[in-house]
Amino acid sequence: MGVPSVKRAFKYRFHPTDAQTVELSRTFGCVRKVYNLALAARTEAWKASRERVGYGQTSALLTAWKKTEELAFLAEVSSVPLQQALRHLQSAFVGFWEKRSQYPRFKSKRKSRASAEYTRSGFRYAEGRLTLAKMAEPLDIVWSRPLPQGVRPSTVTVSCDSAGRWFVSLLCEDTPAPLPATISAVGIDAGLTALLTLSTGEKIANPKHERRDRERLARAQRALSRKEKGSRNRAKARTRVARVHARITDRRRDHLHQLTTRLVRENQTLVIEDLTVTNMLRNRRLARAISDAAWRELRQLLEYKVAWYGRRLIIVDRWFPSTRLCSVCGTIGSGIPLDVREWTCGNCGTTHDRDGNAAINLLAAGLAVAACGAGVRPHRESSFRPGRSVVKQETSPVRVRAPSR
Repeated sequence: MGVPSVKRAFKYRFHPTDAQTVELSRTFGCVRKVYNLALAARTEAWKASRERVGYGQTSALLTAWKKTEELAFLAEVSSVPLQQALRHLQSAFVGFWEKRSQYPRFKSKRKSRASAEYTRSGFRYAEGRLTLAKMAEPLDIVWSRPLPQGVRPSTVTVSCDSAGRWFVSLLCEDTPAPLPATISAVGIDAGLTALLTLSTGEKIANPKHERRDRERLARAQRALSRKEKGSRNRAKARTRVARVHARITDRRRDHLHQLTTRLVRENQTLVIEDLTVTNMLRNRRLARAISDAAWRELRQLLEYKVAWYGRRLIIVDRWFPSTRLCSVCGTIGSGIPLDVREWTCGNCGTTHDRDGNAAINLLAAGLAVAACGAGVRPHRESSFRPGRSVVKQETSPVRVRAPSR
């Protein structure tokens, strides 16, 4: 079975001219204004008469706003990004109604991402040259990698981050090249001492990108705090802080991309644990380190890459005692503190590396899922009882055992 076509976003850096900077900045402001006006109108309509205002009604409101003297400037920029802002607001409300997200919030000039989305009627792309509506010259894009042969962008999103860097993202329909089939499977245990520990015994070091630049970030933040509010020097200092953050984020994302691509290339089946990162971040002592490890982003990258390349990702239940379960005899030990990196099974006497043992157990649980098609749930028995077999609580019990080696 071939790999299905998917929508892929190709992001590039570009350098706008002065005229393009002015035009894009005005467009960003109008997009933010329209979004906030429509959100206010929908909120007021619901509070006043319990009326749900949809995309069609807000689109009619936009036409009326352009005809007023106060909001006439909305007609001076391309209408396509403004209509897209209304569609994004509609999607935000749908997510709220389906209880997948919180109630939409107003966009802030400083805190919200400055961006504008153009559909095919709002840009022209030919021979590697991209020209947006209301612009006479094409964007000066740094083509760091080519677009897939023969594809045309369906939407173009232009953005400017807090560090003052300009990016353009081209959404295309693409069919990823299939990877060679393999029978390898790997269990992956995420951690802080080692970013990942594999069931093969390999440990991938945690680069700790935020810690490496923490001193530089602190100096930039101290300099920012000394600047007078509202001054140009404060704006410059804020940009310097943003550049440090951008440097950390870029290095972390690049490392995660290389790591996840390698894991997907080498293995047909990947097994990870369902971690509740949001709850873990409530631990004040570990929150900074957990955020720097970016476990949530790691999982997101794995999820879409296995879908692209025909691999399989198995998520093991968060209550599965992968750390306390002996991968040799299958008994469960008592609670193991975080500072204990090795422990000895009281039944068979095997000494386990904490993370390596967890990775082996995750792989065994994932292979059981692949064989039986059932989910991995927590064990009923959580206390240590020598000689007792370990069984998953399922309709058809399946033993969780490490694969024979």
